[in-house]
Amino acid sequence: MATRRGFLAGLAALTLPVPSWADAGSPDYLAAGKTGDSFVLYGLDGAGKSLFSLPLPARGHAAAAHPTRPLAVAFARRPGTFALVLDCRTGEIAHRLAPPEGRQFNGHGAFSEDGSLLMTSEVVAEGSAGRVGLWETRGFTRIGEWDSHGIGPHDIKRLADGRIVIANGGIQTDPGDRTKLNLPDMRPNLALLSADGALLDLAELPEDLHQNSIRHLALTGTGVAFAMQWEGDAADPVPLLGLWSPGTAPILCQAAEDEMFTMQGYAGSIACAGGMVALTSPKGGAVMLFAEDGSYLVTHRRADLAGVAPLGDGFMASDGAGGLWRADQDALTPLAQEAVAWDNHLVPVGV
Repeated sequence: MATRRGFLAGLAALTLPVPSWADAGSPDYLAAGKTGDSFVLYGLDGAGKSLFSLPLPARGHAAAAHPTRPLAVAFARRPGTFALVLDCRTGEIAHRLAPPEGRQFNGHGAFSEDGSLLMTSEVVAEGSAGRVGLWETRGFTRIGEWDSHGIGPHDIKRLADGRIVIANGGIQTDPGDRTKLNLPDMRPNLALLSADGALLDLAELPEDLHQNSIRHLALTGTGVAFAMQWEGDAADPVPLLGLWSPGTAPILCQAAEDEMFTMQGYAGSIACAGGMVALTSPKGGAVMLFAEDGSYLVTHRRADLAGVAPLGDGFMASDGAGGLWRADQDALTPLAQEAVAWDNHLVPVGV
């Protein structure tokens, strides 16, 4: 029989306010970086101001922000075996996630729309077969997995209707030193899964681009834009941006002729805003902007540009020297400077 004390405790729990991102300062972005010898996850506002910083045990790659609760999941640089659920109000580690034996996290994850499910990109260490790990988010326990339908999955994005797009990079790597083992016959793809994990569509690149590893994704109005990294002959100018609407063939978008080698075959991050797509290259020291139909617009140069995310009708970009920039069709304009070497990505909060 329920006691009066138990009843009152339950009633009090029901009336407690649910923590939100406002309790963590209402950050607009999450970004991993390195300060001195320490690895840190930052929360940033739209002007690039740091709202909080949380320590990481090793180099971070990307993060996933819970849609409503002030929780961030920080993923190790791939291939890694840690993912930390961080309470961004207190700085405490709420949960530590570890993949099953013989698996490795692969740098990215995404929440379901209601935040009840976390999906993580993973590989079977031997062979790099792709998996999507499934975690409930009350206690962050693992409840299952899906086949990613490819080798080496990296980024994951949830479409507005709940379907999932996976960037299967196609590269088999040594589980210890990340040596690339299958470049002559790698086969990247984009996989579309239903909200319950069923394969709905699969898109591959033309045969002559089978060494163009599909890495990162950004949502468009009809599907995704995707960023690629070329593993073939460095003398070949290849497109590093693609657009995909499920049910159609991917559209590949080439830079202007005099900019074809600017990115040195390496696109690091991607974002969509204001009818444009932004593509960064830390190797090439550049951010390229394209129209949403894939036509080339402009290139801005800055050493070690890596992270990029929507900022109004333009973009925020980060560099390895601590700079944060606004990028639009007209210019690359400084926003803020932090004493941190920013890592690969800027992750919007609440998206």
